[in-house]
Amino acid sequence: MRAIVVERQGSPVTPNVSLRTDWPEPGSPGRGEAVIRAEATALNHMDLWVGRGIAGLNLTYPRVSGCDACGVVESVGEGVEGSWVGRRVIVNAAVRQAEREVPDDPPGGTLAANYELIGEHRHGMLAERFVAPVSNLAVVGEGVEASSAAAFGLCGLTAYSMMRKAGVRPGACVLITGIGGGVATAALSLAVWMGCSVAVTSRHRWKLERAAGLGAALGVHDEGQDWSREVRAWTGKRGVDVAIDSSGKATHLNCVKSLARGGVYATPGCTSGPDAVTDLARVFWNQLRIVGSTMGSNEEFREVAALFRAGRVSPVVDRVYRAEQFGEAYARLEGGEQFGKIVVRW
Repeated sequence: MRAIVVERQGSPVTPNVSLRTDWPEPGSPGRGEAVIRAEATALNHMDLWVGRGIAGLNLTYPRVSGCDACGVVESVGEGVEGSWVGRRVIVNAAVRQAEREVPDDPPGGTLAANYELIGEHRHGMLAERFVAPVSNLAVVGEGVEASSAAAFGLCGLTAYSMMRKAGVRPGACVLITGIGGGVATAALSLAVWMGCSVAVTSRHRWKLERAAGLGAALGVHDEGQDWSREVRAWTGKRGVDVAIDSSGKATHLNCVKSLARGGVYATPGCTSGPDAVTDLARVFWNQLRIVGSTMGSNEEFREVAALFRAGRVSPVVDRVYRAEQFGEAYARLEGGEQFGKIVVRW
């Protein structure tokens, strides 16, 4: 079968990617699993991290990445209801792992879920067929465009779970940095649906203009300045309730300075670096909270998928490429030129 394969580790990633026509079929699904025939697969920054190598993971090459897809269930394994066959689905790539059972460990009531990612820890969805646990599937309607469905899954889930953890409420004032990325645009869609007032930042004016068309009330052109003053002025010096920041080092302090008393800094990533400078005086004096969020549960996935099916929220699709145009797709992602998700059609 066809698959888009990372042949070797390196940076830039694009020259190390190929389209193979002889990649092995996934074989029969195991217990609790399904084989899915992909209609479309969306790219994520994770696909670049897999190509560059991930600290702490001993990745072997060649390997297939890809953690977002829309497809049709072709077959199911033992213990799976047969009515899944033929259904059109999207996939939660985050597979929850069993917790360790050690006699002297404290209670695990405060532990967050531990996930492994399809496309990172195991071969992923940038292939014509792949295997996934049935528990990680959510049904999408037959009338939904495959590219849109593929673009929604992981970023929609990540934004939804993060915003729940941060306690975003209808009518809140929300700041989203680095608008144009998949999680950022998903968070904008969810926040607008909730009736929130939304400010966004970007290094590109054209991305701010696109975001305004999607409901952003304030666009801040980030040229490395202290733009927290502009955000606070927009709120009448009150500050925002939640700052959603996947950039990290470059934007963290400005976000903290933009928060209202009791506000929440929520991070699903740190693309500009993890070693951010913060302001602890603001954190304790203004009683701020810092919330980290990674992906989300299968229950949350099906909840946000229901919003997608109902047309309440939708992803932003940047461009759609044929599988044979894999090089152009990777180059656009690696160049940071996109607004929204890049999708490959099979």
